[in-house]
Amino acid sequence: MSADEQLTLGGVVEPRTSLANETGSWRSQRPVFDAETCIGCGLCERFCPDGVAQEVEGGAYDVDLTYCKGCGICAGQCPVDAIEMVPEVK
Repeated sequence: MSADEQLTLGGVVEPRTSLANETGSWRSQRPVFDAETCIGCGLCERFCPDGVAQEVEGGAYDVDLTYCKGCGICAGQCPVDAIEMVPEVK
């Protein structure tokens, strides 16, 4: 049964985030984090709409590409340009 068949017309559906749905398969760009440049400010984590930017060992940040939509907000917020958006390669 498809997802459309499971929905009742006019039914209420719980909101979902990309953490509930893998989104990495349709992304056109992906963020690449430079741990050497990262100052550990956490702005990428604070502004990521899907909550996939996370602190990693050493105080730098990285992203879980399985759930990243490639919106680029993290790169736009980084004060030291430690995040570069690059084309997704499949």
